[in-house]
Amino acid sequence: MVRVQDTGAVHKHGASAAGPVRPRGVSGRLPRLDIRLSPYLYVAPFFILFAVFGLYPVLMTGWMSLHDWNLIGDKSFVGLENYSALMGDEYFWNAVRNTFAIFVIATVPQMVLALLLADLLNRGIRARTFFRMVIFVPNVTSLAAVAIVFGVFFRRDFGAVNWLLGMVGVDPISWQVSRIGSWVALATMIDWRWTGYNALIFLAAMQAIPRDLYESAALDGAGRWRQFISITLPSLRPTLFFVIIISTIGGWQLFTEPLIFNSGGGAVLGGTQRQFQTVAMYMFERGFSDLRFGYGSAIAFALFAIIVVASLINFALVRRSVRS
Repeated sequence: MVRVQDTGAVHKHGASAAGPVRPRGVSGRLPRLDIRLSPYLYVAPFFILFAVFGLYPVLMTGWMSLHDWNLIGDKSFVGLENYSALMGDEYFWNAVRNTFAIFVIATVPQMVLALLLADLLNRGIRARTFFRMVIFVPNVTSLAAVAIVFGVFFRRDFGAVNWLLGMVGVDPISWQVSRIGSWVALATMIDWRWTGYNALIFLAAMQAIPRDLYESAALDGAGRWRQFISITLPSLRPTLFFVIIISTIGGWQLFTEPLIFNSGGGAVLGGTQRQFQTVAMYMFERGFSDLRFGYGSAIAFALFAIIVVASLINFALVRRSVRS
């Protein structure tokens, strides 16, 4: 008797006995809106900050590169004239050559040393945590202090590097005057700062490689060098690609090290003959020293294009090595 009354009560209120009653109206839509909108609200702060401090400056720089723009805001639209002038600017191509040379001289030894250090720290040596901390210290050191110290080391007179070279019969080298000498000095500074950082990235990737592969290779008679070539390097290809891309971006944006390395006047010139002026320094010279913001913006976009092309080339090379 009670069951009949309960069923009748349910049907009386218009609900189906096969399922629960769904809420209607505003109170029913709010939970569904919360589920749909909450993910976008969580990621909204990032996109807002990116739009204000990332996207807007890029778009503004592109707009300025199409104008003859000075400090007080006077501007006139010139189209692609800044880019056309840039293609025939010998100082710009000199800066591109310097930047590329420093990047190559610094990156190749840096990758090799980082791989060797990571492989050494991946072994069962004593005080591994201590050594891992030590190789990361250069990266947290003040960049200005590093540049000043290395500037003292590479002085022609009374510099530590020339003193060491003199012990083996090499004449003193004018590191800041010589083009190749300045490239080597700056590359040494970059390698000292970033080799340990990259080594820790490689070390983290090495520790993710299954130990069974090394044990099987050891049972087959493979030595440590053969294991490194046949197991470690193929497993590190994605990480190697990441490190090379990051090094490419940082290398082409080189600015502070050569700026402080130049102890003479006109710091952004990169030496008396612009022998180590980078693209970033030349952009600063035209944009802020000469107050040609439009031309400086064109240099910034050209630098962006160079980085994209260099990254694509590295991606193609790494992808080809993976297939092979």
